[in-house]
Amino acid sequence: MVATGASPVPALKQQVAPDFKTADLEQNTIRLSGFRDKKPVVLFFWTTWCPYCLRDLKKMNTDITTYRQEGIEVMAINVGEAASKAARLVKNYSLTYPVFLDEDSAIADLYDVMGVPAYVLIDKKGVIRSTANRFPHDEALELAKER
Repeated sequence: MVATGASPVPALKQQVAPDFKTADLEQNTIRLSGFRDKKPVVLFFWTTWCPYCLRDLKKMNTDITTYRQEGIEVMAINVGEAASKAARLVKNYSLTYPVFLDEDSAIADLYDVMGVPAYVLIDKKGVIRSTANRFPHDEALELAKER
């Protein structure tokens, strides 16, 4: 179980991001390595019980179009909860972007997530560039400009 307010992830910067495969609420599967050499990715680890996560989920709903236009993939990953719980929140918040599931916390464990919200910014080459408790807006936009 992850905590809120804790340091999000240890110093993973400059390491190749561990690959994983997951599914969204509609059972569409995705593999992180599928974005390599295409676009930067922001992993957003969250839970339904975390007030900071809920704030960020709402904000992401207004900002997602900008990130898509800039070529940034945002993967909102629900950690350690049943799909039905995540789906209920997505419906109640009218989220317009896919939510991915990590019901057994295997992806969070892979990234040593210690608390939520946690963000991992991965460049186009698949290298972790930063980790944070807040969305790395400026850094993500800068990475989107890299060729």
